[in-house]
Amino acid sequence: MEYTSGGTSWRQVVLRALRGLLPRRSGSRRPGWSVVVPLIALAAGLLFTTSATTAGGTSLREDRRPELAQLIEDRRRQLTASEERAAALRAEVEAQTEALAGTDEPIGEQRDRAAGSRQAAGFTELIGPGLSVELDDAPRYGDGQAPDGATNDDLVVHQGDVQAVVNALWAGGAEAMTIMDVRVLATSAVRCVGNTLLLHGRVYSPPFKITAIGDPAALQQALNDSEGVRWFKDAVEDYQLGYREAVLTEVRMPAFDGSTGLRSAEVPR
Repeated sequence: MEYTSGGTSWRQVVLRALRGLLPRRSGSRRPGWSVVVPLIALAAGLLFTTSATTAGGTSLREDRRPELAQLIEDRRRQLTASEERAAALRAEVEAQTEALAGTDEPIGEQRDRAAGSRQAAGFTELIGPGLSVELDDAPRYGDGQAPDGATNDDLVVHQGDVQAVVNALWAGGAEAMTIMDVRVLATSAVRCVGNTLLLHGRVYSPPFKITAIGDPAALQQALNDSEGVRWFKDAVEDYQLGYREAVLTEVRMPAFDGSTGLRSAEVPR
């Protein structure tokens, strides 16, 4: 609905209301509704004028969801462009370092020293046997169909659930790990926003898949020994959350290709 300026219409409504309230000639009957109608018109005029002022020439019922979706898509494109530019700059730094290493002995020594730690740090591709774990929210229940006493928090995967699996796999001797097919490092942080996962600036929806390279038997034993994982498995029984383990004979784990910049670091003692 489009609104126009309320000044003219407001004056017309007031004049009509006043004329309706003026006394009429003697002898003429004045039904009760003849007094009520001007008052209703006055109230309606006030309502329309207030709406017009509030709307400011726009529709009060305009759906802003398309604008929000467009904003999210714009930010996603900006993030992708920034990541591509960062990757190009990192490649340029690597190329210049490689060129200098051939003529500058100290730089060459530091390059070789860093190369020896690249695999452990997660900057090289790794292939080997392993295990995958998938965590998922409970199915959507209709009114009155959810388990007795269940709240919305009971029916979704939480940050602590993902962290419990990740920590158990590291404790079980995992050599490398991915979450949602993204290589994780020692500096990777697992955070949940609502029922979505935030990892390295990107948002992921359940089910959440964690994959690790290592001895499958040792990894499974570490999951069984984890108190946090046992709590989640209990919730699987009570609230129908999703939990699935799968032994993998060969896992191809990509190298981490994101930014490795640190704001601060401390040498462990």
